[in-house]
Amino acid sequence: MPPDFQRIGLREKLILTGLYLSKFDSVGLYKLGFENFKEAFNAIGYGLGSRPASIKNYRDEFDPLFPNLRQGWHKRQRREYCLEIYEKYKDLDLETFSALIKSFVGYDENALSAIESTEEKKDGEAIFAKRLITGLAAEHYFEAVQPKLQELMNFTVENTTRLGCGYDFRLSPKTSGEFLAVEVKGLQEKTGSVALTPKEYDVASALSERFILFVVKNFRDVPFHEVYRNPISSSLKFTCKKRTIVQVSWAATI
Repeated sequence: MPPDFQRIGLREKLILTGLYLSKFDSVGLYKLGFENFKEAFNAIGYGLGSRPASIKNYRDEFDPLFPNLRQGWHKRQRREYCLEIYEKYKDLDLETFSALIKSFVGYDENALSAIESTEEKKDGEAIFAKRLITGLAAEHYFEAVQPKLQELMNFTVENTTRLGCGYDFRLSPKTSGEFLAVEVKGLQEKTGSVALTPKEYDVASALSERFILFVVKNFRDVPFHEVYRNPISSSLKFTCKKRTIVQVSWAATI
């Protein structure tokens, strides 16, 4: 009986990602657009709302079963539930397995291909990694560390990413006071550039000190974050960039 892709829980997603990275190794990394395993662990781990180390552990679990250069956990028996998943999914080909891993974080190549820019299409496989790092992985990183941050811990958090309000999270004080707006950006490296949409820029200007730009850096190695309060008036220098987009449609008379 073929696997039921629609009923996959979080732990199974983590195990399958480890299985994929073990089976396809560097070819799998390239197919997902990652340059090294740390980047894949970080991006997919945070993207799934879990720990990057979990994916590494599952990859190591499966390594003795594949002819790669890593020994993995070769001195102990495979866990039964891992072997069950191995038997169920071990025969998936690269294309099918890659699409499955991408689907875990809501990435649909068919749906997104129509809205990707020319520059993104030229990047090929790197699009998935880039979108994951700059979006969901960075957002889940923020959700993971927010309760531990002194300046942000005494707030209740509302995810507003789907509301189109110009920021990703609304932080309401637990006692009294005005809310804070947090826009999250992610970078592969320790340095790079971030862009604000016109709406994000306008909201940041209007909210001033109540707008926070939260930038997660270095997904390629060990992620860390920097917080920019009132980013429009901070040390950051934003410049306006304009791009003309040609919208093409197909019409028929009925």
